[in-house]
Amino acid sequence: MNGYEALEAHFGTALRHDEPLARHTAARLGGPADVLLVADMAELVSAVQIVWEYGLPYRILGGGTNVLAADEGFRGVVIVNRANEIEIGSNGVVGAQSGANLSGLARICMSSGLAGLQWAVSVPGTLGGAVINNAGAFGGDMAASVISVAVLRPTGGALLTPADLAYGYRSSSLKHSHDPYLVTGVTLQLQPGGDPDALRAEADGYAARRKQTQPPGASLGSIFKNPPGDYAGRLIEAAGLKGTRIGGVQISPVHANFFVHVGQGTAADYLALIRLAQETVAARFGVQLELEIQIL
Repeated sequence: MNGYEALEAHFGTALRHDEPLARHTAARLGGPADVLLVADMAELVSAVQIVWEYGLPYRILGGGTNVLAADEGFRGVVIVNRANEIEIGSNGVVGAQSGANLSGLARICMSSGLAGLQWAVSVPGTLGGAVINNAGAFGGDMAASVISVAVLRPTGGALLTPADLAYGYRSSSLKHSHDPYLVTGVTLQLQPGGDPDALRAEADGYAARRKQTQPPGASLGSIFKNPPGDYAGRLIEAAGLKGTRIGGVQISPVHANFFVHVGQGTAADYLALIRLAQETVAARFGVQLELEIQIL
């Protein structure tokens, strides 16, 4: 039995063959994955153990919000994490599975009078992706709240501390790890005793600011990290590229660090715009823009 047969034997009709990744990514782009599974926690663990055992190529997707999937698709197994249980503990401690929607988690916590995630209310994606990438906005980030992250590796489970995670700007040790792992759960320390209405009002203010400054439509969020002491969007705009379009993808006229799929676009269009922005900014300002999104 090979790895694909083992997956078939375990999951049966839950496996989707030649599933378009466009159905599972925020930019609504991406060709077919050989095999795709939408999984709860038990299925997630079983699936990664099988792909690890047989050495199958695989990727785990959360909300698909910062992932550019290739037009050719993915030759391997894509596992979509839908493990989303949340537990509100005592004294501001919150536990959640890695597939929990980040903005939904933030709203649940605010309703319980827990402060610390107001910034996240309009940030798309899942908790697992947010923890790996140290997602943040409006001066807040995941590093400020994480107590521990539960991971599964081929050798067994481990509980990572903030020191283990080595958080930096949109970065963590997990993001740069070349060894296979699965984030299964996260424990957060938030501040109890807040007024839910006041917390929601603060979060709604952040959401309104985001709506005013960031474009609507199918995008991947910020394409590039902000370089030290500057902003990627400012550099791209100063390079004269704001509004530039290649195929069906445009550098947003609203915010130049957002590339929007405006219709009939391809991942190749995105990549061409990314290269154009990097090359032009490097030539004009001597700054190498670093991707915040991931390429699948």
